[in-house]
Amino acid sequence: MRPRALVMTLLLVGGFWLVTSHGNWSMQKLLRPISANSGLWSEPVTAHGAGFGADEQNNIDIYKTAHLATVNITSVVIQRDMFFRTYPVSGMGSGFIINEDGEIVTNKHVIAGSTKLHVTLSDQKQYDAEVLGIDSRDDLAILKINAGHKLPSLTLGDSDKLLVGQKVLAIGNPFGYSETLTTGIVSSLGRRLQNEEGVDLEGLIQTDAAINPGNSGGPLLDSSGNVIGVNTAILGSQTATGQAGSIGIGFAMPIVRVKAMLEEYRATGHISRAVLGVSQTIYIPEGWQFSDALQLPPSGGLLIQQVDDGSPAATAGLRGASRAVIVGFNRLGIGGDYIVAIDGKPVDSENALSRAMIQKRGGESLALTVYRDGSTRKLTVKLGSAPEKLN
Repeated sequence: MRPRALVMTLLLVGGFWLVTSHGNWSMQKLLRPISANSGLWSEPVTAHGAGFGADEQNNIDIYKTAHLATVNITSVVIQRDMFFRTYPVSGMGSGFIINEDGEIVTNKHVIAGSTKLHVTLSDQKQYDAEVLGIDSRDDLAILKINAGHKLPSLTLGDSDKLLVGQKVLAIGNPFGYSETLTTGIVSSLGRRLQNEEGVDLEGLIQTDAAINPGNSGGPLLDSSGNVIGVNTAILGSQTATGQAGSIGIGFAMPIVRVKAMLEEYRATGHISRAVLGVSQTIYIPEGWQFSDALQLPPSGGLLIQQVDDGSPAATAGLRGASRAVIVGFNRLGIGGDYIVAIDGKPVDSENALSRAMIQKRGGESLALTVYRDGSTRKLTVKLGSAPEKLN
């Protein structure tokens, strides 16, 4: 038997949702005594509830309130077919309302590339959504809808005090089934994984609460109903439809990251990204056949083509290309600094610098090891900041 492939996947899945219909079964004819004289029970047939346990009642109470503030987010992305004809593709994710004015937190990947965003509330009313800000570093986003009235909202909890083993609840729209509740525990803390864009997501909460495609952006709650995380990714098994299903290993971004994002947005009106000022680099793989001819070390690296005037990179002394050569059919700027390590890690891909930058904030430092004039040297750049592009 072929083993099931394991994939790490973000929970947003566009396209078509499998919808099943269920007939209405009448239990009236099924619940009958075995015989009139059996004595097991007598007519009339009555269902007697045994009552709920404390944990069940806690689940019920939290869901009654929390599902009202959990929303379904539908994004529309324009794609092109092989004949370059455009067509819309719908994706579906989750989010949760954080104040009565209609601000919503979700994952960035839920809304990435979208041309339209629709938010559906628990009462099935739908509203167009505006993107207020995104945080690429933590895969988060803030949206807003104008419902014309006060909306139910969730309270943000404290993810710094979580303990492995404590109960958690997840609410979202897995595979398009809206307002689904699942429960589990905190399986581990401080997890790290790389998303599909190559960004390292740090400090994640691991949970065995079942989360699936469509849960992304929804709340992970504690037993008091406070949001302690944003459901973000799963380790899942591949299904027959090509989607990944839960195997009990899910990850949520801690709510402390959401609070930091909101604080910056409240203070500045935007979410910032770190700025270096190196506008173009060319990746040279390890052992490239022309490295020796161009007097570059054999290790892989990024050859800087241009440094922006007045930028943090220019202030730190980084150099761009001083002349150009033709290598094969490509024009290559040489004479500039050759970045061989970033924050102590060797350069191993063309997006090594962008991966490092997306994890930085303005004002933080970036340590670069560069090759220049036959020797290596270390430079430290104090990064600037600028508002993140909303899409």
